[in-house]
Amino acid sequence: MATAAKATRDRAAGRRRGATRSAAEAAARRAVIETALAMSRSGLSPGRSGNVSCRLGDAMLVTPTGMAYEALAPEDIVHVGLDGSVADGQRKPSSEWRFHLAAYRVRPAIGAVVHTHSLHATVLACAHRPIPAFHYMVAVAGGNDIPLVPYATFGTEELSRHVAAGLAERNAILMANHGQIAVGPTLATALELAHEVEVLAEQYYKVLTLGRPVVLPDDEMRLMLEKFASYGQKAQG
Repeated sequence: MATAAKATRDRAAGRRRGATRSAAEAAARRAVIETALAMSRSGLSPGRSGNVSCRLGDAMLVTPTGMAYEALAPEDIVHVGLDGSVADGQRKPSSEWRFHLAAYRVRPAIGAVVHTHSLHATVLACAHRPIPAFHYMVAVAGGNDIPLVPYATFGTEELSRHVAAGLAERNAILMANHGQIAVGPTLATALELAHEVEVLAEQYYKVLTLGRPVVLPDDEMRLMLEKFASYGQKAQG
């Protein structure tokens, strides 16, 4: 009797855990769509360009390839294992799913990836110009620059390797002849960073029209990184 009662309790607990996981996944699917819509409607990535993902346990949820964001329903978001496996019966994942996985593998603490073709970031990427420390806010990306990674054909393993190398010590990068990527602990923080990168890219582009930019020294940028680590509500006194 005791064994039967325990089995019943275990099954009930399993159903509760399953319901919790299902609810969390449903919420995450909606959040991916909301983020993709916000990215597109703000002009950060025109049309169907760009893609969005979030981590979900030992997998990720990513936007599907070739679908307008306005047409997406939660079931259209694609569940991809961190081993690259995609279960049958789903939409095809974004053509860039490989570099999303590469980001999660190289940075186990991040929870979201936002890739955009924002105007000024893409202009700089096509000119093969990383963003140096012309402004202290460059530190928002986690270092003294926003680096440029080499070009490779979209959707390839080669590009995913470049992305992994670039994101190993930065939260945002430019991809040569392509666009930008921003990562963060949440979808909201990754999207916010993508917006900040675009603002910095526009500012840097305009500075370049005036001549050679004045770049802040490394010791000042180290100080900025320390300040950013305790900025705002992160600081508890």
